[in-house]
Amino acid sequence: MRIAVVEDDDGVGDALVDALNEVGHEPRRMRRGADLLLGHRDFDLALLDLGLPDEDGLTVLRRLRTVSRLPVVVLTARDDERSVVRALRGGADDYVVKPARLGELMARLEVAARRRVAAAPATVGRQISTGDITVDLDARRVTVAGTDVALTPKEFELLAHLVGRRGEAVSREQLMDAIWGDAYVAISRSLDVHMTALRAKLGRPGVIETIRGYGYRWGS
Repeated sequence: MRIAVVEDDDGVGDALVDALNEVGHEPRRMRRGADLLLGHRDFDLALLDLGLPDEDGLTVLRRLRTVSRLPVVVLTARDDERSVVRALRGGADDYVVKPARLGELMARLEVAARRRVAAAPATVGRQISTGDITVDLDARRVTVAGTDVALTPKEFELLAHLVGRRGEAVSREQLMDAIWGDAYVAISRSLDVHMTALRAKLGRPGVIETIRGYGYRWGS
């Protein structure tokens, strides 16, 4: 697995990276929560400390969960019940207190990864139709009433993300993270401009529903 090791202590972080390499994983060391928020798409799992220099790990976890289902195992010196409960309720897949036994930690990482795979929704078909709109995700082709609609790359990515989760509410942060690569730095005005253009090109009012104060939903 590609594992993000989010740990600011060099001794602990280096030891974790060495141990993960030894058993065949591909770890990458990070020292700040912001690094995980910016790079989470490149990993299969994150090992997250709570005492980070830029912001508390629980805050990082909460922000990550607004855009990603990446498995997260918290590894921290905090052993109080309040921290455990907050982490698990905030979306952590597991909670391990330092110092952790290596064999147990590896097993917990594997279980967290398997649990997420088992819970993942079934892959949707690669060609999806809603009314007279057909989206071919492989060919990157869109037709409305049998006529091809020319979309820019960003417009198609926006459409594909919504269509792939048709019927679900998708937040603005999730869209900006998926398409621009960062839900927290990307200029939200870019999303508004592309959404307006996409709706105009499709010419089907209501097929992309606005959820006030949250995001959008593709009609099921």
